[in-house]
Amino acid sequence: MPINWRRGRGKLGILQPLIGDWVAESDSPRGPIRCERSLKKILGGNFIELTAIWHFGDTRYQETAIIGPGDAGGLQFWSFTNDGKRSVGNSVDATDLHPQAIAFEAQMPAGTARMAYYPNDEDGFWWVVESNTMSG
Repeated sequence: MPINWRRGRGKLGILQPLIGDWVAESDSPRGPIRCERSLKKILGGNFIELTAIWHFGDTRYQETAIIGPGDAGGLQFWSFTNDGKRSVGNSVDATDLHPQAIAFEAQMPAGTARMAYYPNDEDGFWWVVESNTMSG
């Protein structure tokens, strides 16, 4: 059965389909990979907290991000990782991927990164990360 991809009310309503706990598993050039993602409302529902834990064999990589209204009126995210890195990004259009895509873009040291979520035809959604670097 497809996921309910209905948006909620208010500025954060666009993220309603993503609230909950999600797990993705796949093979990669580094071997099996598992990502556990949790999105929940915090601070009276004014922000969303994203917690992601990546498992690459014995290596564990963790991210905590806060998503909420930015100063320019759109949504922003503030991301912090266990290796001491951080990034800030803004919501962007990603209808080139899917008409209902939810996406954020950030300027990273290596170039521009865009992450997007959009519904699949089964019981979840696709999550993709794209990067545009000087080399392509």
